[in-house]
Amino acid sequence: MCDDLPPQDDAVSAIDGAVAALRREPRPLVLAVSGGLDSMVLLDSAARLLPDRIAAVATFDHRTGRAARAASRLVVRQARARGLQVEAAVSRRPGRSEAEWRRARWHFLHDVARRVGGTVVTAHTQDDQVETVLLRALRHAGPRGLAALHAPGAIRRPLLAVRREQIARYALARGVAWVDDPSNASLAFRRNRVRHELLPALRRVHPDIDRELLALSARAAIWRRDVEAVARAISACPAPEVVHVAIDSLRGYDRAGLAMLWPAVAARAGLALDRRGTERLVGFTMAGVAGGRIQLAGGWQVAQVRDRFVLRRASPSTVEEAELPLTGVLRWGRWSFFRRQGPAIAGDDDVWEARLPAAPGRMTVRGWMPGDRMRGADGRPRRVKRFLRDAGIAGVDRAGWPVVVADGEIVWIPGVRRSDAATARSGRPAVSFSCEFDDWGAAGR
Repeated sequence: MCDDLPPQDDAVSAIDGAVAALRREPRPLVLAVSGGLDSMVLLDSAARLLPDRIAAVATFDHRTGRAARAASRLVVRQARARGLQVEAAVSRRPGRSEAEWRRARWHFLHDVARRVGGTVVTAHTQDDQVETVLLRALRHAGPRGLAALHAPGAIRRPLLAVRREQIARYALARGVAWVDDPSNASLAFRRNRVRHELLPALRRVHPDIDRELLALSARAAIWRRDVEAVARAISACPAPEVVHVAIDSLRGYDRAGLAMLWPAVAARAGLALDRRGTERLVGFTMAGVAGGRIQLAGGWQVAQVRDRFVLRRASPSTVEEAELPLTGVLRWGRWSFFRRQGPAIAGDDDVWEARLPAAPGRMTVRGWMPGDRMRGADGRPRRVKRFLRDAGIAGVDRAGWPVVVADGEIVWIPGVRRSDAATARSGRPAVSFSCEFDDWGAAGR
């Protein structure tokens, strides 16, 4: 508990000054508080200085044992005692690695921030930055990764210039309570081995190692900001998880230049490219095959479409069922549905249009599911999957393809086939609809 450290007013002043700067943040604050020393100091300072700016104190129990439960309960008690809103959650299942814990925690924090319209604030310190830079250097990370916690982003880290020693002095001076999780000392975890063994050894033989790692990350952060500015200038994001890059904007870049640019471009769509993915994408770019397409990890694809490269998720995110409107436009994933005005559809050739029965029941759009069937022209039901396959829809593109349901029966697979119930016939009360498909960003049929 660092009882041998005397109270130091300069540590309190330094931390309060750093936390007070959060008053300039335009959005409400979501404090990420684990119950450990660093985050409890953040909570103490922010609750004194900025109580009106705190939308929630968020704490997450990873289910790693008794200490994790105690830490979460401490956060809840302390936050409520200060009159602050608390958002607490427990992991659905205990993770087995640092990466699993991190993913679960950040999913929770981002969800809280989204619900309250706030900005996540963490208690990462200068020591955390040093450890992170060294860890990434050991993995041969490039400048983008070596920026580490200084990388531009939506997370606020007010204590990045504060040393862990100052955190301990603040806690002693202010009487801050915290819970020490035994897992923080376990050498089973890579960060702990760096913290407790590698860094102390490096400091003994090279006392300036911390300063040099921090200077390296500062230079990398400047480099990353510059590269991301170029990425924003040469790319566009017409929809979530989609990014376009004009082919002409990449001319003149060699392999090394493309390897720097593509990770920054991909990040705009939400994709974190690894080394292997970057190499594949660079090779694809330099090959310049019109109409070419490659798969990347995580369900992503890149295609060369006319004058641009288009990166997007190969399998669209799940879209909820929606009612087909009689007025206006329904945007459903990468498809747009709207009622067709004017003369009736002339024939059956255009499968992007359909005359749907004007019945009192609801007409809805949803993603097709295994086992779905639709009646063909002969009146016999066939699997929707077969219709998609016969229409030449690639397997990777079938996921999430829409079907239109009227009175519980599938009557239209846009761009593929209509059932007999959705075929133009004189004398039948019907409503005409059209569908447009954003194929790699181009509205087209």
